[in-house]
Formats: sequence, C-alpha cells, structure tokens
Amino acid sequence: MENILSYFLLVPLFGYIISLLIHRKQEALLSYTAVITAGVQFAGAVAFIAIWMLHGHPTYNHKDLVLFSSHNYEFYLDFAFDKITAMYLLVGSFLTFLVTVYSRFYLHRESGYKRFFNTVLFFFFGYNLVILSGNLETLFIGWEILGISSFLLIAFYRDRYLPVKNAVKVFSIYRIGDVGLLIAMWMTHHLFHQNVTFITLNNYEIVHEHLQTHSWIGIIISMMFFISAAAKSAQLPFSSWLPRAMEGPTPSSAIFYGSLSVHIGIFLMLRTFPFWEHQLSVRILIGVMGLFTAVVATLISRVQSSVKSQIAYSSIAQIGLIFIEVSLGWKDIALWHFAGNAFLRTYQLLVSPSVVSYLIKEQFFNFVPRPHTIEDSLPKRLEYSLYMLSLKEFNLDSFMYRYLWNPLKGAGKALNFLTVTRAFFIFLPLYIFGILLLNFESMVPPMVHDWLPTFFSLIGLISVLKAFTEREKARLSWLMVMMNHFWIALAISFSEHYSFTEAAWYLGGIIVAGVGGFWALYRLRKLEDGIDLARFHGHAHPHPKIGFVFLLCCLGLTGFPISPTFIGEDLIFSHIHADQFWLAAFTAVSLIIDGLAIIRIYARVFLGPHAKSVYEMAYKNG
Repeated sequence: MENILSYFLLVPLFGYIISLLIHRKQEALLSYTAVITAGVQFAGAVAFIAIWMLHGHPTYNHKDLVLFSSHNYEFYLDFAFDKITAMYLLVGSFLTFLVTVYSRFYLHRESGYKRFFNTVLFFFFGYNLVILSGNLETLFIGWEILGISSFLLIAFYRDRYLPVKNAVKVFSIYRIGDVGLLIAMWMTHHLFHQNVTFITLNNYEIVHEHLQTHSWIGIIISMMFFISAAAKSAQLPFSSWLPRAMEGPTPSSAIFYGSLSVHIGIFLMLRTFPFWEHQLSVRILIGVMGLFTAVVATLISRVQSSVKSQIAYSSIAQIGLIFIEVSLGWKDIALWHFAGNAFLRTYQLLVSPSVVSYLIKEQFFNFVPRPHTIEDSLPKRLEYSLYMLSLKEFNLDSFMYRYLWNPLKGAGKALNFLTVTRAFFIFLPLYIFGILLLNFESMVPPMVHDWLPTFFSLIGLISVLKAFTEREKARLSWLMVMMNHFWIALAISFSEHYSFTEAAWYLGGIIVAGVGGFWALYRLRKLEDGIDLARFHGHAHPHPKIGFVFLLCCLGLTGFPISPTFIGEDLIFSHIHADQFWLAAFTAVSLIIDGLAIIRIYARVFLGPHAKSVYEMAYKNG
C-alpha cells in the first residue's frame, strides 16, 4: 500500500494542471475541475484509510525519488503515512471539497475566477505534500508552496492597496518560518550525518545516542522547529498577521486561515515530537507560549469590530491550546482538537458575510442587554487597561516593526549611497578578487582563510539589505538580489569546495531566473513611465504576460521548488560546518531578506492600484 501514497499527490497535481489549460471564461469547467479533484481525493482518502485501519493501521514509509545525490549528501522525496497524516488528509480533502463547491457561486463573474481556482488547487497540492512528507526536505517543498499560495490569495484583489500590503506582510512572517526550517535541516544533517526521515526520529535509541553529547544542538534544532511552527500558526509574537490575511476572498480565508494552512505548524510539532519530547525546557517553553497566545488572542478577539478578525483571533487562541496539548504529549487530543477547530472556523468564515444581517435583526427584534462577564469583576483600572491593550492588539505589529523590520530598514538606508554605477565598481572588482583568492587558495594565510567565508557572506547580506530598502530603481534592487546568491556561493566555496554539478544546480537556476526577471523589468521600463519602488504601480493590469513571466522569475530566484535553486540552497547549508555559526547566520538572514526583497519588487511593480485612472482602484484609507 505504500506505493499508493503518491496517488494523493497526483490527483491534486493533475487537477491543477488541467485548470491551467482551461480558458478563464469557462467558469463551469473551472469550478467542476476543482470540485471533482477535491471530491476524488476525499473518496480516495476514505477508502485508503478504511483499508489501512483493517490492516491494523501500520506506519508506512516510502522513499520515492532521489533528486540529487553526491558522496556525502542525498536529496530525496520520502513519504509517510500514520494517524497524524490520516486525520490531516481527511479533514483537508473534505473541507477543500466543501469550499470549492461554495466558491462556484460565491465568485461567479469575478474577474479573477480562474486565478482563484488555480491557486486553490496549487495550495491543495502543497498541503498534501506537507502532510504526506516523510522527511524535512519533502515537507519543505510543500511548505514553500503553501507560502506562495497564501501570498497570491491574500493579494487576490490585486487592484487594491490593503490586500497587496497585507499579502507582503504575511509573506514576510512566512519567510521567517522558512529559514527556521532551513537551519533545522542544516543542523539535523550535521547531527545525524545524513538526511533523516521522521521514521528515524521515532527511534528513541538513535535520537538519544546523538543527543547524548550534543544536548544544546538538540535544543537549538527544537527551537527552530518551534519558531517555524509559531510563524506558520500565528502564535506570539507573530499573531498579528492572521487577521490581515483575511483581506482575501471569504472562501480562501476559510480554507487557509480558518482550517488548513494555519494548523500546519501543529503538524510540524506533532511530526517532530519524538525528537524533543525528552527536552523538558523546550516542552515548558512551547506550553507557556501557547498559554500566553491563548490568553492574549482571547482578549483581543472579544473587542474586535470585524467578524473575520474576531474569528481569526479566536482560532489563534484555540491553536495556542493545541500547542499546550502537544507540549503535554496529548497528541491524540491535539489531533481531534485540530479537526474540531478546523470545521468550526470554516463554517464561521463561510457564513460571515451574512452574520451582520443576522445580528442587526436580533438587535432590533430580540434585544438582550449585555450579560455580566468575568472582566466586570476586575478592578476598573485593570479592566480598562486590558480593554485598551486589546483594542491595540497588544501592539504586536509595533513590536515586529520596532525589533525586526525597522532595524533592517535602518541598516539598508545606510547604503543609499550605492547607485548602479557605484555598486558595479565596488562589488565587481571585489568579486573578481575573491575568485582570484579561490584559485590561489593555498597561498592564503590560514587565519585569513578561516574568515573569508564569513566575510563574503557578510558582503552578500549587505547586497540584499540594499535591495530590500531600495526605493527608486527596481533593476538595481533585482541585481543586488542576484549578487547576494553569487556572494553566498563564493563564501561556501572557501568553506568547502563546490563540485561543478552542485554549482550548476545552484547558480544555474539563479542565472536563468535573474536574466529573465531583468529582461521583464527592462521591457516594462520601455513601455511605462516609471517602475520605481516608492509606490504600487499595478502594471499587471495592462501587462499580464510580463507580470506572469516576472512572477516565475521571482519564484526561481527565491529558490522555489520549480527551480534547481531550491535544491541548491539545501546544498549550501550541507557545506556549512557545525562550528561556522556566523556563516550560517549571515546566510540564513540574507535568504530571509532575499525573499522579502524579491516579493516586494513584484508587489510594488505589478500589484496595487494602477497608476492610470482608467482602471478601478482602491486607495489607502486615512
């Protein structure tokens, strides 16, 4: 039965490919394709799980496809199936089926009808890839697909300011989770000296043997898992992104942020539980953070004026409780709690467009005075303080800006003196000098050689900081992002020599995507008056083909699974030694900012209100 696991990936992938080939005006065919895909998946899941339970519900693990292999590294797809996968598969396929049926009529005559169903099916494929994954590499592919699907659906109304801005904000939080997983993959590779599967992590003797002399490494890996899960599941301090994600259509809010995507962090913690279950400090931290999240989110939800925001914070509170259950080892309860919360939030979000009319009717015809609540028993000063903090959402947005994004922007603004010409005359000679040093590596003093990887990775970080804060020239920002990858490749070459094949995997994808993206920006510059990054231009309206090509190039440059750069990034971390902390830190941070800079270029140039008034637009409030 292990060979059947790939069926659950082929069905959504096949449905997605078919939906791409259907013309956007054929609404019925588009919707039926999505409904049939989800329905077939759900029927197959029910049949498979029934047979699996009759056979005693064993744990399956199937190594499917080796994508890259060298003498000390192997990147392969691995699939697993157990009760965790079974619950997520049933809930996911059933809710996707319901939401696609609902969306057929809800989005009727919407200009982005085809785009919506394409993205939902793409998300459905990524979701199934995550829950069926048998190792971190396979999980990370689906994890990335969920991230870009979220961005596209939040920015579904791409001619409006707030949906696009909030989509970029959500993607920025997701990027933190992405790099947390990358670091966890890097450290587990050095800890186990192989790419481990989740089945391996279930073996207590193997895990205990490796952690016995590396307890701190185990704690750091566990913390990286938790940070990734917290970012994906909107736990403190990342909670504020979930209500902002509700800018997308109601069906996507229901399936993404009410039921499936927002619970993927729980899935990650359940999958990795055998690794950190004996680390008491990690379990206490997860439980405490879950408790704080549940309390804070509950307080915020009680003062929300928007129905969707109230549902979002209520869901965050319940997910906080699920984190507590996981930390206590109550995995079965956590699974049933996930299913119940997913069904409830999906229902609440789908009926949210009608709830206002219901409440108005109740207010006029069945008025009930506000009941006494627990807050009324508190001292008035404390009650009012909690009320104001809840209205301000405990300043979570301000916290993230003050301690995360503003320092990055400040560092980037210090590089405003770099123009295209200056960047060319500074970085190109320095890079050539680095290549010469690499060719005559034996003549470099050992002390200098040890610091060269860190130095060149720092230069790459400076390049991408400039790209992240550039407000005038989109092409300069794009070039700085490309240069970051070349600096990283040079840094790793001094750490541990690349083979030609590995370099081709990584830089080959960068060059193709980089040149294609630069051409798209150059072509657009010829057709439009300006493509600066100081505002949203909305050029996807008159130039949809250029916008689509540029989006593909953005995905290639960020290391999305459609390009060999994705495997190349994993190869990079496999060549960073366990004692090279600063090299790993600079590389990880540069990859975070790299993705943010790229998605910022795409959003500013192609999304938002169009510069010409002949198109419908919604301006910023206030």
